[in-house]
Amino acid sequence: LQIPLEQKIEYVKRFIDIIGSAALLVLLSPLMLAIAAAIKLTSPGPVLFKQLRCTIRGRTFWMYKFRTMVMDAEDRREELEEANEMAGPVFKIRNDPRVTLLGRFLRPHSLDELPQLFNVLVGDMSLVGPRPPILAEVEKYENWQRRRLSMRPGITCLWQISGRNQLPFSEWMRLDLEYIDTWSLSLDFKILLKTVSAVVRGTGY
Repeated sequence: LQIPLEQKIEYVKRFIDIIGSAALLVLLSPLMLAIAAAIKLTSPGPVLFKQLRCTIRGRTFWMYKFRTMVMDAEDRREELEEANEMAGPVFKIRNDPRVTLLGRFLRPHSLDELPQLFNVLVGDMSLVGPRPPILAEVEKYENWQRRRLSMRPGITCLWQISGRNQLPFSEWMRLDLEYIDTWSLSLDFKILLKTVSAVVRGTGY
């Protein structure tokens, strides 16, 4: 039985995800332990934050991050809705009062995203792919936007390296669909290389 070329490339992508995430977890384990200790020492509550996210064809999984907000952050979101700086079904505030002091350093450099390497290792996510949305956001998607759920979500993507929160929601969606339509292993490598630069610059919030 001959395997189609596209499926072979997908297998290679998954192989790269497994090897890459495992290698990064080993390489970055001292940094991750240091971050975990710093969170525990500076803020009451768990080290990790988990949230239900959407993946391929609307399935869900638990995505993990280092906790960068106060314990009651989710409960306080409704009172901050009017301060939302993003159009569309996404919630982002540059100076979010719920973010801890340590979180103000971790978030711009995407260091809070490191636990997602475990998500990649087990197959929930890929190193590169559209960022996984929360269920409440997906419920507000227009039909054309739902196509971004046709591919395994990733830690980084075109949006991450193209301006991130400075881009309007419509441009974010366009970039995700562009990635899905033009995906290749070489594109993944380019995005990964540019992500390193974006992380160093600290363009997120």
